[in-house]
Amino acid sequence: MIAAGGADAVYNYGPTVMLDRGQTRMWWCSQYGGAGPPGDDILYAQAQSMDGPFTGPGGGIPAAVFSGAPGNFDGTHTCDPSVLRVGSTYYLYYTGAAGDHALGNAVGLATSPDGVHWTRAAGGKPILGPSHDVHRANVYGAGQPSAVYLDGWFYLMFTDTTGRAAGWNGAGQFVLRSHDPAFATGVQALDVGGFVPVASTATPRTRSVVDGFSADLMWVGALDAWVIAHETDDGTTLTFWTADFAEHPFQPAVIAGPWKEGPGLVRRADGHAPLSTADPCDRVPFDVVRATAIGGAAAPTGLRHFGLDLLGSQACGNPGRVAATFDGVTMPSPERTMDLVRAGKRVRVDRRVVALSLAGELLDKAPPAVAVLPVSARLKPGVDAVQTPGRGFALVLDDHRLWRIPDGGVALNNGSPPHTVTTGQWDGYAPGPSLGG
Repeated sequence: MIAAGGADAVYNYGPTVMLDRGQTRMWWCSQYGGAGPPGDDILYAQAQSMDGPFTGPGGGIPAAVFSGAPGNFDGTHTCDPSVLRVGSTYYLYYTGAAGDHALGNAVGLATSPDGVHWTRAAGGKPILGPSHDVHRANVYGAGQPSAVYLDGWFYLMFTDTTGRAAGWNGAGQFVLRSHDPAFATGVQALDVGGFVPVASTATPRTRSVVDGFSADLMWVGALDAWVIAHETDDGTTLTFWTADFAEHPFQPAVIAGPWKEGPGLVRRADGHAPLSTADPCDRVPFDVVRATAIGGAAAPTGLRHFGLDLLGSQACGNPGRVAATFDGVTMPSPERTMDLVRAGKRVRVDRRVVALSLAGELLDKAPPAVAVLPVSARLKPGVDAVQTPGRGFALVLDDHRLWRIPDGGVALNNGSPPHTVTTGQWDGYAPGPSLGG
């Protein structure tokens, strides 16, 4: 066991695990009697490695950092966290319920500057609820979200027991994506032919990507594939999909061992797979944390670490594979600055704090394979930062191109207060890649 709550938190499950700036950070579902209204709370703890020991932010027992808001859709239960960091903002996707039964579950969103202090987004209302395509005996509803940020898209996988493509028992995982973290605009749903635009998150659920509950999603750049971790009889099964969810590029793998509830993959801040510190060009680590009974076959449960490495990835076989494997990774450059890999090139970043806010992962040393990627631009302190409604934020680097960034906090860290430009002025810049994924 690597983590559990305090003495009254006898049931610990539904973890999300993030490798973030040298720390392993974990949020999960449990109950603290004095944390909020009776019901599930989201607990938080951190450690120097994924094997712990995990403690609260100031030491001691894990802290309850998110609880129910009486009178709202999540008035009784907040559970099943999935946490991302994009730029300087943390996003918490979670299951909320006002009670215990009757399709009360829905998915909510909260944001934070530090991953500990959270503010409800979307006016405190759910961003996704049950579709009610089909009425089944399982009245759970919608929940158990898993979020990933890739190429400017927020991907959200979730359970909906009322979905058309769910199994007889309500099992199934559905996927939406949007450039909007709250999924209020520009939503696309995964259908049998790929992603299609839909009017809202209430679209009929026509395609499930795995038969299961409480699954976790991760993008694996070294394999150019998605992986879904879900529990089966033998342990945690890893099911792989191509980038467009069209086919299975690899056979499933199983992380064996006991479990009581769904797994949380150990992921980067953006929801991508971390690199192997031993051999990033050949070895791909898959680590999960899952609820496992403490000394018996039922609750209480604690959180336990299991894992395996897949060998022979050939992730540095050609420049294209190198670009995909190290995308979003920052590392020291030969000039005592930081290199950030984006869109098949390296951007040289003067300020370490800026590189860390833009990166999904930090390496202490640059692997030799990365030298094949050219340096395309330099991000110096105080470069011009612009914003315009509907377009977001961007920096103008020394190549005179407009490089998008996730939020204004990144620009402020660089000493570049954003100024507003017109849409025409924005379009007048030569477009560059995104610096933020």
